[in-house]
Amino acid sequence: MSSHCPRLIWAFLGWGGLALAGSLSGCVEAVPQDAIEAVENIDQDLMELRAAELSPTDYTQFAHQWIALKARVQADEDLIRWPWEPNDLEVALRRLQEEGSHTVARLTKERESLRRSAEDKIARVEDRFRMMTLQVSAIDSRLVLGQKPDEIELLMKQAHTFYEEGRYDRSLDASDRAAQNLVTQAAVLSSELGRYADRDQISRWQQMATGTITWSRIHRTSAIVINKADRVLTLYRNGQGRYRISSKDGQEQTQFYRALVLDYPNEDDRRRYHLWRKTGQIPASRAIGEQIEIHGVENELMAQTLGCVMLDNPQMALLYDRVSKGTPVTIVGALHELNSVALTLAALNDQREET
Repeated sequence: MSSHCPRLIWAFLGWGGLALAGSLSGCVEAVPQDAIEAVENIDQDLMELRAAELSPTDYTQFAHQWIALKARVQADEDLIRWPWEPNDLEVALRRLQEEGSHTVARLTKERESLRRSAEDKIARVEDRFRMMTLQVSAIDSRLVLGQKPDEIELLMKQAHTFYEEGRYDRSLDASDRAAQNLVTQAAVLSSELGRYADRDQISRWQQMATGTITWSRIHRTSAIVINKADRVLTLYRNGQGRYRISSKDGQEQTQFYRALVLDYPNEDDRRRYHLWRKTGQIPASRAIGEQIEIHGVENELMAQTLGCVMLDNPQMALLYDRVSKGTPVTIVGALHELNSVALTLAALNDQREET
């Protein structure tokens, strides 16, 4: 702006005919700097609030007006005006400042609400994931879930990262996807392990266990009943078992301290397997499996076993010395309805309804 401003000289006659004179500076900014700075600050606030993403219509309208006004500012920056002259540019700047301030206030409020939602969602999903991990660990079912727990951990790490970056919408989305994975896991567990809560199936398992115990008592010999749900192995000394011990492997014959190899699959297993595949009760891709053992835990890297029954080494030593080749072994899912698997499934289903 030019530093040479005109001065208005004025004079009039006062009381008694005395002439009074004075001057008024005409150096008034055509473009008020404070108005420009105020709009620039609002533009910066809107960018920090990611208005272009969260409120694209409002931000586009603001940006277009600001671009147009900046062009006028550049064109008028060397102009001067009289104080009493109307200044349309200043009026437009003040109006844009007011409209932008309302948008900033609204987005700030929405951002805080989104932040609280993201924070709450992270806490709730992590709490449910922690609970599910404990429950699944208690019933030893990670093999059923496969890689799902790892996917949830990755999604929750993303949720935390987005939260720290202030991208609360992305954080909320990652937490929502993790929550949906939890729902999927609960559904998978219910599908795969629902038999543990089935009254008719439990009744059949009870009959099998009773038959084994009776056989042991009549023949006055050892028999084993394994309750998978509650992870209990019971040795009866004085029952017909579902399986028999086909061999006893000592420490030099197994990587699991000691092992009792069962005769799985037997003829009944093969017959049922082919029937269930034919009727679609099990996927065609699922194999029947083999080499089921009762063993110790010498190999820590393979402590997560595939279908085997694992005992602590002292317990394994005691059992190993008290059975022989041919000892019947009956493996049942559960012996009562309030078993640990059924209770876990019920708890997971309750959590699924809350998610």
